[in-house]
Amino acid sequence: MQHRTLGNQGLEVSAMGYGSMGLTMAYGPTDEKAGVAAVRRAYELGVNFFDTAELYGMGTGSNEILLGEALKDVRDDVVLATKFGFDVAVDPTGATLNSRPENIRKVADNSLRYLGTDRIDVFYQHRVDPDVPIEEVAGAVKELIDAGKVKYFGLSEAGPQTIRRAHAVQPVSVLQTEYSLFAREVEELFPVLDELGIGFVPYSPLGRGFITGNAKPASEYDETDYRNYDPRWQPGNFEKNVEAVNRLGELAETKGITVSQLALAWLLAQGEHIVPIPGTRSVARIEENAGATDVTLTEADLAAIKEILPRGGFGARYADQAMPTWT
Repeated sequence: MQHRTLGNQGLEVSAMGYGSMGLTMAYGPTDEKAGVAAVRRAYELGVNFFDTAELYGMGTGSNEILLGEALKDVRDDVVLATKFGFDVAVDPTGATLNSRPENIRKVADNSLRYLGTDRIDVFYQHRVDPDVPIEEVAGAVKELIDAGKVKYFGLSEAGPQTIRRAHAVQPVSVLQTEYSLFAREVEELFPVLDELGIGFVPYSPLGRGFITGNAKPASEYDETDYRNYDPRWQPGNFEKNVEAVNRLGELAETKGITVSQLALAWLLAQGEHIVPIPGTRSVARIEENAGATDVTLTEADLAAIKEILPRGGFGARYADQAMPTWT
């Protein structure tokens, strides 16, 4: 597995990471045994960058605990990223933001305990909190870095002004935001990231599973599955997205790869500073995703992909049509 460097602070990780949200939430009934097997297989294939969050445990720490247990025997060989920014004690669903310094410190201590580790490799602000100046947030993380509890500072779904202001207090190593062939809006931030030397981690790099060739109509998913409400799965958008993925699949077939590998290879081709974090509970999918790092796309391939999806997929990122505020 190739490695890439995220940002100018020395954060080196595998070219493909792993996102753990689906281990405990959002994508239907969970299977801890299968999830642990997937995490372990990812590590065996060279993946060393694992992403979790306080929110994914919905107030219980379950996601961080599961990931920490799965990786406890290889802790020193992996990079663990987690996130703060919600008040899960008030609302475990993530409806209440809280990036006050005292909460950041509390979340850090909880995450260290849940993960079973003495340091958090990457600590992200999960969402920008309009009630707390980003300088205070960056200052609180800087204190944690100075104390040895955190190594690198990250932001998620932040805009150019927020990134610059945070970076001036504590250098930001990485920005995490949704990015895939279906979600292209974040490309407008790439010049700022390049200027400041900040790496980029796309979450939902397979369009929340749509760009796998196995998408079903929303009504066919378990009632606990987020995709019941995702606009990309709703009538009108669904059919157009299926057609686009079918065309991508035809292109992938000419290269002897899967459509998922094509989509992940496309992300890797957007810049050396990019490391996607697809998530899955399937060992077979882990193996498929890891194989994308060996795929080389030609200029003709990239042009063909652009022709199929020039501006992204059909349907907003969120059911309420609300986009995170990038300021």
